[in-house]
Amino acid sequence: MNQVTVAATQMACSNDRKKNIDNAENLVAAAAKKGAQIILLQELFETLYFCQEEKQAYFSLATSLEDNPVVKHFAQIAEKLGVVLPISFFERKNKAFYNTVAVVDADGSVLGIYRKSHIPDGPGYEEKFYFNPGDTGFRVWATKYAKIGVGICWDQWFPEAARIMALKGANLLFYPTAIGSEPADEANDSKNHWQTCIQGHSACNMLPVIVSNRIGTEQFDNSQIAFYGSSFITDNKGQIVAQTDRSSESVVTATLDLEQYRLEMAAWGLFRDRRPSQYSLILSNDGEEAKI
Repeated sequence: MNQVTVAATQMACSNDRKKNIDNAENLVAAAAKKGAQIILLQELFETLYFCQEEKQAYFSLATSLEDNPVVKHFAQIAEKLGVVLPISFFERKNKAFYNTVAVVDADGSVLGIYRKSHIPDGPGYEEKFYFNPGDTGFRVWATKYAKIGVGICWDQWFPEAARIMALKGANLLFYPTAIGSEPADEANDSKNHWQTCIQGHSACNMLPVIVSNRIGTEQFDNSQIAFYGSSFITDNKGQIVAQTDRSSESVVTATLDLEQYRLEMAAWGLFRDRRPSQYSLILSNDGEEAKI
């Protein structure tokens, strides 16, 4: 039996970076106390979600992986508590800027990074102003407790990302997130659509998914987002086994039997019966073969 306990967390952020890091550390400690071995924090938790507006001053928030204080800090925490931590940060690499996660193993070592592939661009979510499209491809890491894949927020709407991480051997999929209300359409509450989409990735790949979203209302000039939390964990069939509410600072955990899930996946035949030779049009934008 190969069991692992995972945690999803959520919190509100402020413009006080130290306070945000301290709050995140407290959530990690609380999750570890509950027995969690892999603990997920939300997207870009060092600061407010600055992508609500396009201002060049916010580029000063970016750092290299080597110089990022939150990655250094949580590498020490991971080693102290013996936990795995995917850590979201705003990365600067030479002239490029990325929305990045560093995967920190339970000994404090950084196993590598994933750079967000799908970059949204809409009212309140102006990420294309800040971030280059990620160039790492979808990655999987063999941590102390399980092989994990990590996507970032908008990545979670694309089934291709989850499938590739599954094909590469992930046992668990993690998505740090920042999603809430739509500044241009206050009547559009995407919470149920968002969860259903991610539950589908879990069900179709027969893998548990762990999602951490932020909470609180953040205001930038004329743009305001009320983040709706609702962080959750699924089993290997897309059923939610642990979930937070929309507004409380929270930690939820679940213990997952990875060996049982591997056997169920093999018996169900989803990956046995795939037909990759029939899927070439997935590489197109419009469903047509390329014409020269």
